Amino acid sequence: MKAAHVGKVLGAFGLLLLLSSPFTLFITSDSAVTAAVKAGAGLVLVGIYGATNYRQFGQFATRRSSSFFATTVLTTLGVFAALVAVNYLAFKQNRRWDLTQARIHTLAPQTVSTLAAIPDQVRAIAFITPAHAQYGQLEALFALYHAEAPGKFEYTFKDPRRSPDLAAKYQVREGQTAVVLVRGEGEYATHTLLATVSEQELTHAVLKLNAVGTQKVYFVTGHGEWPLDKEQAPPQDPGASLSEFRRQLLQEGYTAEPLNLAGVQDVPRDAALVIIAGARGPYTAPEKELLQRYLASGGRMLYFADAGLRDGLDGLLAEHGVQVDEGIVADAQYNSGNPFVVLSLFYSDHEIGKPLHQRGLNVEFPTPRSLTLLRMGMAPGVQVQPVVLTSQYGWVESTPEENAVPSDGEKTGQLVLVAAVTRDTQASPGKRFDEARLVVMGDSELLLDPNWGHEPNRNLVMNALGWASNQLTKITIRPPDREVSTLELDAATLSRIRFFATDLMPLTLLGVGLAIWLSRRNK
Repeated sequence: MKAAHVGKVLGAFGLLLLLSSPFTLFITSDSAVTAAVKAGAGLVLVGIYGATNYRQFGQFATRRSSSFFATTVLTTLGVFAALVAVNYLAFKQNRRWDLTQARIHTLAPQTVSTLAAIPDQVRAIAFITPAHAQYGQLEALFALYHAEAPGKFEYTFKDPRRSPDLAAKYQVREGQTAVVLVRGEGEYATHTLLATVSEQELTHAVLKLNAVGTQKVYFVTGHGEWPLDKEQAPPQDPGASLSEFRRQLLQEGYTAEPLNLAGVQDVPRDAALVIIAGARGPYTAPEKELLQRYLASGGRMLYFADAGLRDGLDGLLAEHGVQVDEGIVADAQYNSGNPFVVLSLFYSDHEIGKPLHQRGLNVEFPTPRSLTLLRMGMAPGVQVQPVVLTSQYGWVESTPEENAVPSDGEKTGQLVLVAAVTRDTQASPGKRFDEARLVVMGDSELLLDPNWGHEPNRNLVMNALGWASNQLTKITIRPPDREVSTLELDAATLSRIRFFATDLMPLTLLGVGLAIWLSRRNK
């Protein structure tokens, strides 16, 4: 009797193997050998069942034996059918879950909004051979973009050796791996060439391809401000430049140019924005008047202060409701191990900080200065709002070289680190815009190359720039600098993994469950 019970269990396994052989052949492995091996093993196991239970064949006519046999077969078929149905529904629904720590399979909000705003279809042509190591990674990235914007983002792969004319049309050199983005058709088609592709680069390329004109950003120079180029950084501090910030501007459709105000009568009319970052020397009276006229006529500006620096622009800022406090901000609890490197996750409801607040991103300010928002003495039509603040444990340390604890007379509490200002300029003669916009930040070091990689800071600055230049679609969260960790697998390995995960393992679990059920039924 014991052999008969074992035979029944093996027979159940054999039946599963036989019934799943077509599933293996057409879906999980595409291997006729594997399917034949499964079918052969299933026949052998069913044969063992027949050999160990031949005495019971004559009893199948009885109601109990017939019912038991029919129930077993129907249960097996029902479970197998359910398994097939679940796989079919999973394939049709195509749901994805990104469980990676860096969410490398999830598009950033900026990418999503960029794809939603595409007016014309964009086609990506990847000149890359199928054997290239980056082929699969690039295909997965394109698939994400297409799934987010079907009909708006299409892609194709071309082997440059087999499509030399097309490669020559888009100036892809022989042996070069590149991606060409094309917008429009015929003589109205425009394109851009990317030598390397990540989500950042691809999204920024789509932005530039669909941008109408460029926005000119002028960086004021002549007072010791941070240089735009690495070559201009001091030898003792090679990271003291804004080259990465400038690169980000170019990627997002801005142009960055220096502007020395000496001898200049007015800020250029094509200025979308003026940036003052870390001025170490005082501005002259004519320069101050020029900047005052610029803002009074609806100009837009980003101003970055820094610890210990005095540039003489206090009057200009006070006219717009902001005073930069003396000393350095410290925070006893929200810091990066140094009380003067302040962390903030405290945002107002201003547009600039909303995306960061929604994501719970911490901004990091190295040695910032706090801002006092004035309520009197401002120019008519000025409104000022806080954007980023410290925690309630913040204070302004007037003697940072001596101690790092609050002292009597020092400003304490939740301090303003970033402020946004608007000014109604509709009635101004020669106005540039109906409203002037100014963002004041108490720290300029967050713009430097070594700090630009901190994503919350980068998004804060670029959101401030988007708000100040009235490009509200650029107030978002950008694709991060992801450390892509991939495992290259060949087709044979992937086939084995698929066979194990979708065929062998489910059948094994199903067989074990069936064996337990049969054993208990026969007791």
